[in-house]
Amino acid sequence: MRPIRSIMWLVLYAVITLAVSGWAAEDSESSIRCEKYGTVGEQDVDIYTLTNSQGAEARITNYGGTVVSLKVPDKNGEMGDVVLGFESVEDYVNHSPYFGCLIGRFGNRIGKGKFTLDGKEYTLAQNNDENHLHGGDKGFDKKVWDAKPMETEEGPALELKYVSPDGEEGYPGTLSVTAVYTLTNDNSLKVDYTATTDQKTICNLTHHSYFNLKDAGKTDMLGHSIMINSDNIVPVDGTLIPTGELMPVAGTPFDFTTSHTIGERIEADNEQLKFGAGYDHTFVLKKDAPGELSFAARVTEPETGRVMEVYTTEPGMQLYSGNFLDGTLTGKGGVVYQRRSAFCLEPQHYPDSPNKPEFPSTVLNPGDTYRNTIVYKFSTL
Repeated sequence: MRPIRSIMWLVLYAVITLAVSGWAAEDSESSIRCEKYGTVGEQDVDIYTLTNSQGAEARITNYGGTVVSLKVPDKNGEMGDVVLGFESVEDYVNHSPYFGCLIGRFGNRIGKGKFTLDGKEYTLAQNNDENHLHGGDKGFDKKVWDAKPMETEEGPALELKYVSPDGEEGYPGTLSVTAVYTLTNDNSLKVDYTATTDQKTICNLTHHSYFNLKDAGKTDMLGHSIMINSDNIVPVDGTLIPTGELMPVAGTPFDFTTSHTIGERIEADNEQLKFGAGYDHTFVLKKDAPGELSFAARVTEPETGRVMEVYTTEPGMQLYSGNFLDGTLTGKGGVVYQRRSAFCLEPQHYPDSPNKPEFPSTVLNPGDTYRNTIVYKFSTL
């Protein structure tokens, strides 16, 4: 009887040990760590490591509000990075194609770098051939933001603030912007933007991480499957400026109403794909009400089992398939980023909205508050 009783006690001890360790994992504390990352001009730049109660980790620098790395679990519980990026702040200053950054004042393109408000024409930088892209020569991605780490009920957070003076990059009005990154304890990276102005202006902020859920860009992402909650895209001309119409996705390579791999139809004989050299288009999101936080997309990577869902308050979302990565950039760990080694999902208003009155407005008036929430939620199959 004693051997049997001893075995029973061993089994009971093992069960209790597992239960206690499980509780400890669930109750492990989130944390935020700050380190110096470098300098930009005469400004010090820091990098903040946010770790949630599940062990997921986001490293974010106050240079451009840039997500340098984002580590989430795979189907076996192993943490791995899922975004492209660089080792040093100098590389972000000198080489970055908007890796992981906060985009503003206006995400995407404005045709010929011009728009009109109340009869006055404003001229912006033409930094994308003849068009204006992502806020200009020195947009929000190239600013050093004031940073404040915070612990919240949802998880560790980083609050970033920047005041864009009247006339910066040609935009009217002093725009005061706050961006809060939260690494929630359910493994979501949430971005909350607010902005106010002292005179009528335009505002269209977004986030620009390059994702590869398999291996952070060591291989291409064409085997990722994606479903997008959209029946229409915003078609563009040969300079990637919207025509002003909406195009149904049914029967085209842009139909992701059911899940398809990104690479399945990317080389199809389609005019829009030729204009973009792949996917570089805004999808019109289906919503019950304007401004509601709702489901936009789901991406799955079959080998790691990682799943990313996107939720947004914005009316559109840009899918970019890394068409202009060309092997000239070397990132974290010495990885050379080849064409289509990552994709972007950028919730936003439609491109060239200031010149398209039929599109949802991007005008911000004094006394009003711009609000925009983006959630990238990670899980596994």
